[in-house]
Amino acid sequence: MITLHGFSPSGNCQKVRLLLEQLGCDYRWVEVDIANGGTRTPEFLAKNPNGKVPMLETADGRILVESNAMLFWLAEGSAFFPADGWQRAQALSWMFFEQYSHEPYVAVARFICGWTALDSPRRAELPKLRERGLQALAVMERHLLTAPWFTGNAYGIADIALFAYTDVASDGGFDLSPYPGIRDWLARVRATPGFVPMPALDAQAAARIEAST
Repeated sequence: MITLHGFSPSGNCQKVRLLLEQLGCDYRWVEVDIANGGTRTPEFLAKNPNGKVPMLETADGRILVESNAMLFWLAEGSAFFPADGWQRAQALSWMFFEQYSHEPYVAVARFICGWTALDSPRRAELPKLRERGLQALAVMERHLLTAPWFTGNAYGIADIALFAYTDVASDGGFDLSPYPGIRDWLARVRATPGFVPMPALDAQAAARIEAST
């Protein structure tokens, strides 16, 4: 039995939850109250000194952190990760893109909109974050003009990695209407067998997002 420690509104946590569901794995979800120091307790830090979620714990006590590493480990030997070496490398390149060129802008803009006060000085970061996030979305759109997926010839872990925060990009003030390729790809991901959506935001976060976008 795998235990996944996570925060439900987090796209990084949603990635791993989605793959576990689509693989049909037995797992236990442990909700971590990150707003009230849930990742800073001595017990949590003893397992993950970086103090972040998601954190995956195996039945024999092994710990794995970093969401894309979890996707790689869980998908090994399955249809969610190509057997061909070149396609595997292409999938990994998109997963690195997600962590370095996409998540730092799309996800951070969403966090600022939903989890900081309306008068927070961090909101001054939003224009630049949105500019860089739109650049990442444009790169994805160009790829989708020539291919239906980001994991080689079929749906897989690179799609899961990119889907999580792209699907909720509007929470950070990103308008996806100019990106028909992305919108069609999002619909294809939602139609995959075993798909589960990210749980709904709580009322406070939803209200802040509505006031911010």
